Amino acid sequence: MKTVGIIELIADKAIQPWERIDYWIVKKQYVAITPQAIAVWCRQMGHQVHYATYHGVGDPKAKLPDNLDVVFISAHTNVSALAYALSRAYQLDGTRTVIGGPHAKCFPQDCLRYFDTVVLECDKALIAAVIEDQFDPGSVISSARSYEEIPSLEERLPEIKSSSFINGKPYPGTIIALLTSVGCPYTCNFCVDWNNRYRLLHSDRLAEDLLYASRNFPGVTLTFHDPNFGVRFDETLSVFEQLPADQRNPYIIESSLKLLNRDRLKRLQDTNCFAAMPGIESWKEYSNKAGVGNAVGHEKLAQVVDHVCTLHEYIPYLQVNFIQGLDSDIGDEPFQLTKEFVRRTPFAWPYLNIPIAFGGTPLFDTFLEEGRILRSMPFTFYTMPYLTLRLKNYDPISYFEKMIDLHELVTSREMLKERLRSNTSRSVKIAHFYRTYTARRRLAVFRETLARLKSDPGYLAFHTGKTEQLPSVYVDLYKRKLGKYAELMPIEESAPVLSSKQVTPIIVGLQALSAQQRVKESVVAP
Repeated sequence: MKTVGIIELIADKAIQPWERIDYWIVKKQYVAITPQAIAVWCRQMGHQVHYATYHGVGDPKAKLPDNLDVVFISAHTNVSALAYALSRAYQLDGTRTVIGGPHAKCFPQDCLRYFDTVVLECDKALIAAVIEDQFDPGSVISSARSYEEIPSLEERLPEIKSSSFINGKPYPGTIIALLTSVGCPYTCNFCVDWNNRYRLLHSDRLAEDLLYASRNFPGVTLTFHDPNFGVRFDETLSVFEQLPADQRNPYIIESSLKLLNRDRLKRLQDTNCFAAMPGIESWKEYSNKAGVGNAVGHEKLAQVVDHVCTLHEYIPYLQVNFIQGLDSDIGDEPFQLTKEFVRRTPFAWPYLNIPIAFGGTPLFDTFLEEGRILRSMPFTFYTMPYLTLRLKNYDPISYFEKMIDLHELVTSREMLKERLRSNTSRSVKIAHFYRTYTARRRLAVFRETLARLKSDPGYLAFHTGKTEQLPSVYVDLYKRKLGKYAELMPIEESAPVLSSKQVTPIIVGLQALSAQQRVKESVVAP
């Protein structure tokens, strides 16, 4: 029997007292399914298991005991510096360290600097092999594909109570994560799932989880972590419809506009879909995913507005995602189109992303080949609201001016009044208050960034690629975020290893797929 630790890093810094509501109500729910699955698998193997999440409260290392044989750390890219520091701390204790999750998949070469093992995809067999120490230090490993089936909600309940409940019970902010599929039928060049073939998971497990949630946690919101929910819509929704209408938990999905036609919206409404988060992304690209054919610009805007208005008739809360500043964006038009969308659909929250080049994506390869990634920028800043690369058609000053103008509209009192007026749900109104508050904080950072670009020649030179000298403002913020762990992951080591060369992992459990499996996995969105 081994002593196994699993920790998921959600926050990149210790939170301040005034941030606790934000982190406890919202960030506490940003937990992934795979770390919980690993905990269940290890428990089933007979190991002593310790699972924890870190969302900014306390010391992350203190979340787990010191006498671990192996520790699994899951992290997004912006919290990777903390993950690296923790790995070093555990290695000093004689613990083998393993990293998985989004950052490991995007930047495995960089992870090898600090971890004994890097995992890209995993299943139960791979985790068993890791615990039995079957790989040499410095190995990148992967299962042949992502798991066939995740542990049930009931099996994950100890981890769910630890990560998403308070005192073992759900509270108004609780969200329970489920999964109906993996992969995506689309090939968006910015997405880490661009080459991850869509695959529907077993419907029996979904039915079991929905029934368990209904009986044990009535009214608690479920969130589906599918990259694209409802690709095989009839098969998926028929499982939801097995439950009586008055026993269905509210749920949240991320899907494509193309999949959400009016007939399907009625079924989503009837099965208690509370929120949907479709991606529009761009007014010139990804139009197929938006269900508008080849339409771009104003023509795409008109069709998307009409579609989102239809969604609003059936789904209480909507978030629509954009990426402002892609290579196809030129001049004022993309920002003006987004502003027009915001005005015409006040009930839909617009999440406005800055382009970020995550490794393993075609977008990353393009930016790297063209020398447009700020190579000395630490991974800590690979998140909103920071600019980590040089945009093709905007200098940093004009870009932030346009982003500020757009955010001023989104966060204005007038728009907040319109959002509150166009929604009747109390929880939706609260969500809009909260989102407006957080967006105003982001707007403040944008304004600070613009002021510094205009007043600090060295800062501007860094963001225009004329120097790789990391500005002191980023050095100071990096150290503040890491706190005492900055000693284990010093700023001098923070420049990432960036490479377009794909790592060839050791494949665990590789078997040829049957013809029937290949056909099943090749089904894409209509």
